[in-house]
Amino acid sequence: MPTQLHNIDACVFDAYGTLFDFNSAASAARDELGEDWQRLSDLWRLKQLQYTWLRGLAGHHAEFWQVTGDALDFALATLHIERPGLRDRLMDLYLQLAAYPEVPAMLRALKDRGMKLAILSNGSPPMLAAVVRNSGLADVFDAVLSVEEVGVFKPHPSVYALASQRLGTVPARICFLSSNGWDAHSAKAFGFRVLWCNRFGQAPERIPATPDGEIEDLSVLPEMVCR
Repeated sequence: MPTQLHNIDACVFDAYGTLFDFNSAASAARDELGEDWQRLSDLWRLKQLQYTWLRGLAGHHAEFWQVTGDALDFALATLHIERPGLRDRLMDLYLQLAAYPEVPAMLRALKDRGMKLAILSNGSPPMLAAVVRNSGLADVFDAVLSVEEVGVFKPHPSVYALASQRLGTVPARICFLSSNGWDAHSAKAFGFRVLWCNRFGQAPERIPATPDGEIEDLSVLPEMVCR
């Protein structure tokens, strides 16, 4: 377990892959996808992230809902999956992603200790509102922050600055958590204290800044941060 982080006023979480299981959309459609569900989910997620980076570099921003749909279209075409109504079903399921099992208890434990809690995500406000509401966590967060406020996707520094601005807390007193290595490293470069929730056993990124610690899931977080 990494060293305990002191002088933390707020915990800020990435949404997809960190709090909410992006695999749960394709998994819920296994009756139609069969053995292709995991391949579809992996390619969908990969292209979703690639499209955010490409749009950011090109200056062609679009809401994450469009990016998610474009990535799904690419994945379905690549895998030659053509079934009436499947695309709409998968997009609807993306609004109902399941929270990882440890998430509700972890968040409520932090809340009970007076920690400010927020989401900072590429997701558009309607997408985030839906997944937070469907997971029963709407009362937990002090802020649900979308990149739409600045019009560019992570890892642009203006996205990370949103958390400090909205929570009224300097970056050094914010613990940021993401399952994405590139997100965790970039948030550390911005100035946050960072724990990388390495759910998928990824190798460390070779980009500037190193997270303060690495954890396998979020269950240990209440023991690791304190004000």
